Amino acid sequence: MSKRIPKKMRSTAQRKPQVSDSQISLESIAAAEHLVGVRYTAQERALMLDNLEGQIVNAQARRAVDLPNAAPMALRFDPRLPGFVMPTQEGVSLTATTTPVPDNETDIAYATVQELSHWIATGALTSRRLTEIYLGRIEAYNPELLCFATVTSDLALSEADAMDTLTQKGTNLGPLHGIPYGLKDLFDTKGIVTGWGAEPYRDRVPDADARIVTLLRAAGAVLLGKTPVGALAYNDIWYGGQTRNPWNPAEGASGSSAGSASATAAGLCGFSIGTETLGSITSPFQRCGTTGLRPTFGRISRTGGMALCWSLDKVGPICRGVDDTALVLDVLNGPDPEDRGSIAASFQYDAQKDIRDLTLGYLPEAFDEGAPEVDHAALAAARDLGLNVVEVSLPDLPYDALMNTVYAEAAAAFEALTLSDTDDTLTWQEAAAWPNIFRKARFLSAVDHVQLDRLRYLVMQALDALFRDIDALIGPFSTGPMLVASNFTGHPCLHMRAGFGHHATRSPGSLGAGKLTAGPLEATSAAHRVPQGISIWSRLFDEGTILRIGHALEQQLDVCRVRPPLTL
Repeated sequence: MSKRIPKKMRSTAQRKPQVSDSQISLESIAAAEHLVGVRYTAQERALMLDNLEGQIVNAQARRAVDLPNAAPMALRFDPRLPGFVMPTQEGVSLTATTTPVPDNETDIAYATVQELSHWIATGALTSRRLTEIYLGRIEAYNPELLCFATVTSDLALSEADAMDTLTQKGTNLGPLHGIPYGLKDLFDTKGIVTGWGAEPYRDRVPDADARIVTLLRAAGAVLLGKTPVGALAYNDIWYGGQTRNPWNPAEGASGSSAGSASATAAGLCGFSIGTETLGSITSPFQRCGTTGLRPTFGRISRTGGMALCWSLDKVGPICRGVDDTALVLDVLNGPDPEDRGSIAASFQYDAQKDIRDLTLGYLPEAFDEGAPEVDHAALAAARDLGLNVVEVSLPDLPYDALMNTVYAEAAAAFEALTLSDTDDTLTWQEAAAWPNIFRKARFLSAVDHVQLDRLRYLVMQALDALFRDIDALIGPFSTGPMLVASNFTGHPCLHMRAGFGHHATRSPGSLGAGKLTAGPLEATSAAHRVPQGISIWSRLFDEGTILRIGHALEQQLDVCRVRPPLTL
């Protein structure tokens, strides 16, 4: 995610001592061949010796230049293939709510954004009272869940009072007016610690707000605080501990939008903001039972957010219902010239529009490979709603090979940690953790990286062909190649609660074995009733279609209002 770049580039001061040219030998070249999967002859090694020394000199010269996280790549990813036509329709239309304000504060806390917005707009509820309810719940439950890294109580109450003053004067800034929210702690907040979940940055205090913070403030949203991000946007372990799943606090919330998902599921905020590079929205939603929308790549600005993978990072809303995600997306949608990945796109969603003319595809193998009954029930519900449900297929491509792109971009984003040994200060130090991934990524071939980008183009063509015949695709959270493929193509995904299952406590997920895993079950743990989700994908910039389908499924399945069994 890009942000403003300092005018001065400082020389990198503290780096590991570099290997001298004299240490390069024919034997070391032969040994290195095994790391990149190639084989050369003795004569070929002799020919390249001098050239390799030159390459290293150039690499060392480049490493002497400080490249701040804010500096983007010159190359930019665009998910649109030649001939793609951008949608032009705009506007959000929801079914009006007339629900009265509950007497119970817990019921108020778990209300939808649409309900909260209606109560505030009509004067039935003040933003201050709502903010105080959430602050009280944060004080009560955060010690166990660890879903807020920083609580901005004074700021929140001040912003809430300002919104109430506007309400009294007859001014309403829109559906987020006076709604308290949690912000993933990789987005800059002026004067407030933005620590990226990682020990080297835990005292980092930005001097400007991220673009989405500015947009949310202009829309009247009230900042409750910063929700923890798994260190450097991976998993649920950060310098404050491990963020917990409110349905089973013995396990982590998954990541890296762990804090946002946990806080929203536990009723500690009206909504929250998350990000996804590869599963960081959908994975914690799956665990915590929230509803989340991962928009098309480029739709929402990333300026002022920590960059992990410039060609993959995406921003999205985390809510307790489908319609709420539309309200938040509508506020955040829009181009940003400071974000090189930004794309101007209209957004249209009509919750009342008939879905029976839509064709919904599914990959049969995704439902045959041990898919839980909840997934089959969601597919059956789609048929009951009158959708044209059809089997589809994807070409046999090495989708998981694209994972090396994540490793390369992430290792580049935090190269300074590796070269200075600062990566040793991170709490999580296992084979699947960032420090080890960053180190081994140094052995990735640049040629292979270019070829991976070309493979990515083939995957873009494959998904483009898929969505020519269907309006949307439905499947389990980890449907075959879709989690990986759709992140690399930039296609939008809605993940929503579809039911419940009973599972033992799950360990953290992993990127470290060359593929994404959801985390193994602990054999000695008792089973817990936890949410199960379903994912829906659609064409680029067609979030309205998956929201329409999701809205209908949400009503049909009728499970989104069930609350986690929190106790004090």
